[in-house]
Amino acid sequence: MGDMANSSIEFHPKPQQQREAPHAGGFGCTLAELRTLMELRGAEALQKIEEAYGDVSGLCRRLKTSPTVGLADNADDLEKRRQIYGQNLIPPKQPKTFLQLVWEALQDVTLIILEVAAIVSLGLSFYAPPGEESEACGNVSGGAEDEGEAEAGWIEGAAILLSVICVVLVTAFNDWSKEKQFRGLQSRIEQEQKFTVIRNGQLLQVPVAALVVGDIAQVKYGDLLPADGVLIQANDLKIDESSLTGESDHVRKSADKDPMMLSGTHVMEGSGRMVVTAVGVNSQTGIIFTLLGAGGEEEEKKDKKGKQQDGAMESSQTKAKKQDGAVAMEMQPLKSAEGGEMEDREKKKASTPKKEKSVLQGKLTKLAVQIGKAGLVMSAITVIILVLYFVIETFVVRGRTWLAECTPVYVQYFVKFFIIGVTVLVVAVPEGLPLAVTISLAYSVKKMMKDNNLVRHLDACETMGNATAICSDKTGTLTTNRMTVVQSYLGDTHYKEIPAPSALTPKILDVLVHAISINSAYTTKILPPEKEGALPRQVGNKTECALLGFVLDLKRDFQPVREQIPEDKLYKVYTFNSVRKSMSTVIRMPDGGFRLFSKGASEILLKKCTNILNSNGELRSFRPRDRDDVVRKIIEPMACDGLRTICIAYRDFPAGQEPDWDNENEVVGDLTCIAVVGIEDPVRPEVPEAIRKCQRAGITVRMVTGDNINTARAIAAKCGIIQPGEDFLCLEGKEFNRRIRNEKGEIEQERLDKVWPKLRVLARSSPTDKHTLVKGIIDSTSGEQRQVVAVTGDGTNDGPALKKADVGFAMGIAGTDVAKEASDIILTDDNFTSIVKAVMWGRNVYDSISKFLQFQLTVNVVAVIVAFTGACITQDSPLKAVQMLWVNLIMDTFASLALATEPPTESLLLRKPYGRDKPLISRTMMKNILGHAAYQLTIIFTLLFVGELFFDIDSGRNAPLHSPPSEHYTIIFNTFVLMQLCNEINARKIHGERNVFDGIFSNPIFCTIVLGTFGIQIVIVQFGGKPFSCSPLSTEQWLWCLFVGVGELVWGQVIATIPTSQLKCLKEAGHGPGKDEMTDEELAEGEEEIDHAERELRRGQILWFRGLNRIQTQISAFYEPQNRSPDFGVKAFCKLLPARTTVPH
Repeated sequence: MGDMANSSIEFHPKPQQQREAPHAGGFGCTLAELRTLMELRGAEALQKIEEAYGDVSGLCRRLKTSPTVGLADNADDLEKRRQIYGQNLIPPKQPKTFLQLVWEALQDVTLIILEVAAIVSLGLSFYAPPGEESEACGNVSGGAEDEGEAEAGWIEGAAILLSVICVVLVTAFNDWSKEKQFRGLQSRIEQEQKFTVIRNGQLLQVPVAALVVGDIAQVKYGDLLPADGVLIQANDLKIDESSLTGESDHVRKSADKDPMMLSGTHVMEGSGRMVVTAVGVNSQTGIIFTLLGAGGEEEEKKDKKGKQQDGAMESSQTKAKKQDGAVAMEMQPLKSAEGGEMEDREKKKASTPKKEKSVLQGKLTKLAVQIGKAGLVMSAITVIILVLYFVIETFVVRGRTWLAECTPVYVQYFVKFFIIGVTVLVVAVPEGLPLAVTISLAYSVKKMMKDNNLVRHLDACETMGNATAICSDKTGTLTTNRMTVVQSYLGDTHYKEIPAPSALTPKILDVLVHAISINSAYTTKILPPEKEGALPRQVGNKTECALLGFVLDLKRDFQPVREQIPEDKLYKVYTFNSVRKSMSTVIRMPDGGFRLFSKGASEILLKKCTNILNSNGELRSFRPRDRDDVVRKIIEPMACDGLRTICIAYRDFPAGQEPDWDNENEVVGDLTCIAVVGIEDPVRPEVPEAIRKCQRAGITVRMVTGDNINTARAIAAKCGIIQPGEDFLCLEGKEFNRRIRNEKGEIEQERLDKVWPKLRVLARSSPTDKHTLVKGIIDSTSGEQRQVVAVTGDGTNDGPALKKADVGFAMGIAGTDVAKEASDIILTDDNFTSIVKAVMWGRNVYDSISKFLQFQLTVNVVAVIVAFTGACITQDSPLKAVQMLWVNLIMDTFASLALATEPPTESLLLRKPYGRDKPLISRTMMKNILGHAAYQLTIIFTLLFVGELFFDIDSGRNAPLHSPPSEHYTIIFNTFVLMQLCNEINARKIHGERNVFDGIFSNPIFCTIVLGTFGIQIVIVQFGGKPFSCSPLSTEQWLWCLFVGVGELVWGQVIATIPTSQLKCLKEAGHGPGKDEMTDEELAEGEEEIDHAERELRRGQILWFRGLNRIQTQISAFYEPQNRSPDFGVKAFCKLLPARTTVPH
């Protein structure tokens, strides 16, 4: 202790010297002083406050603020504070520049291969072998020189480079606009986060960024603290500091024991007031972020080393996967759509279990890896066959020897073969897939904003389309959350409506008014309506608002009572939490005794009552038999009317014998019941219809509530969750636990599987019950398909269930910060109908991706087969490298834009959900893909082998190197593109519908792209010349090409006529990870099976998050080698989808 005192003596002179600057501002504390103060904890901190300031009020005086009135709301004063003590902002990480994004797009393996090939091709085209030697090298260049075309040899290389630049710019622009979008979304989320402060004695909600040092902030259950502060007054306050300290136990805070409140920590219980002492980069969270920012570059260097060592230890299985490098690279954008900035809002504890990958993502990763492998094999075979054929033809059949001076000519041939091989690979690998996913998700998210869904994790939007079950809260989601007391039991009388004040004994009325006014959060109040004729505004906890409204209905006012006993005069407060299900407040009476007021769930509180007030306001004993009577005659009838019942009680402690306040069970016992009230929370008028839509769409809605079972059942019946004559279960939490646990009290999945399919209402449930139910449904493998579960929640205690669910919805209005942190989508209007909209958008995303796949795979199959067979039979691909890249551009980038932006229709809600196991490519789609591919291949091979006879033109087959473009091959290219354009219209329907034009004009993007592509195609063919290997076509040839193209639409009708059920031979593709891959150990091992392709990417691309509550992840990122990450930033941002997937530990 002596040391402490000495250190503080040494400490004081320093501020003296520094104080001139702040004294200019007129404040008695420097920034450094406050920073040092906030680094102390517990007793040390108290001692420091006492030595330096006397007490907390002394600190407030130095900061020129008042503990009760707060700051004057004076703009100059607030600005001055910001200048001296900083703003409550942590500066965002610099976004990547456009050039950095271009550089990242250039890292793509396939593009690098193409660039190398193009450069080699360019280099060789400038090398002209000596003229007289060309005879000796065979007629490899025969025919070309004669026409003086040799000089044009550079064009192909240049054109490939040009198209690579196009692809890179498109990708970079896409990434850049996506980053911009996420930053916009992030700033919107930040603006929406408000905090309660006292200014001029008024409670105000200010944006978190507007907090300044010296503000008096009100903290309450469920808050995420936005700045550091020192506690002035607290009621039963407990804080979860695990995000800073890693300690999971809640820390009890009080003004006289541990008053230090730290930013980024969560209030788990209680309420209080604190003076803000540090904001932004000077707060404890801010300091850690500043360190992280500085540590970033060094980390990056270390990581590169770490990565190399990691590589050495990789299993052979992972190495095998590395051969799919190209595929993995192509798939990266899939990991995209999350956006690092959105991450900021999310707190991911290192301890949270690993989430399974989103349903769509798992299927896509698998599919892309399969396609990529096939493409790789095809391109390798193409190159090998071309080279072998050339070598055998030149050196064996013609018996030539390899002459040194001929080498460049031969190499030029080999380069040409290599380019053909690479283009086959480029066309085979579906790099448009990630783009389609990203565009589709980003488009949906933007539109979902209008439907009151604020999407925090992009993949949640698509997962929602697969949802098979929704576990919803009752209060505020299914009901309006505007509560009113409609029945009461006072003085032995059950009133079906609000009693006249004259009908009640003054004594009862007085105790009731005090019990309600004092024993509710002082932040809860009823304000006059904003507009005339509107309802009074309810601020704060809605149940308490209903009780305060009851006081007003009894022609009394709660404000004078609160003024007489202000909040800091309350002796002890036991705040409401999910375990107690009650709230109690103790006040000191004038005679030196104490009075405790308590309110809570009626059946729980009545068990603690031993007396009740009779009609004269006198005590009479209340025995268990009387309690059963009250439950039977009063509480159950109220509950059956769908009312929520609350009991209000009190207890007096005589002077002289103060009880042990920490022994809560003793204190809150032996109560006297004043009243039982029935609170109505009407069902939202639009909810029954929304639930009907869900049921029609094959989604089961379950209600999970803390309310009494009768109330819950009545509301469920009104909503249509349960219908008469159905076989359903309504259980209470206790009964639910009894049914699912074995003798040892462990949960058994088999027992759970017997309960959940019929369960519709779970009442009196604890947060643990909710989590158990959600986990049980997700892990269950008993049904025909695995379940995908969405959960709604608003309380701090809903956090675990929201995190566990496939999609967590938090309430934007009633939700606590903790619930919002754990959620994936925030409902800005707290309304169940918005969830139905989310389902519709989710299904639309899934369908858009299927449409795109159907289109893309048709093109892939055709292009690869044409290039392959063409190369093998005619030693040259009928589709040139540049043409392939153009086809790739229309079928990837443009088609993904066109098909991914189709708006959703109500008809999406008429089918059952796909679920986890349904393959991406259904049999109908496979029928369409193979059917259209057959048509296109027939046409192209006919044109390739007999086209010159039909059109009476020169054959383009076996043309020598550098020969001018032939009309023959131009017709093939043109027909191919026109068939794709018409097939794009066919791809708009994937369930075998006949009318492919249905609703086409409601999507202007689609029409623009199809017409635009057609326009560009005309330009390419007529004026593309040598770079595009095109020769202009006559009108007649154009009409034939168009005729064949439109034939696609007719052929589509033919295919639709063939019943899929007859085609048993068709296989589905793109299954999700199967049940066998989903064993528990495996999930525990970080999903080795499913995630290999992704782990490669994830290692290299974990983002440095910049969020108020990511500290824990941040810190663990320093210590855990597998979190090491050499490549930060937007690639991660744009290519790192499973935000909800923590790195396997």
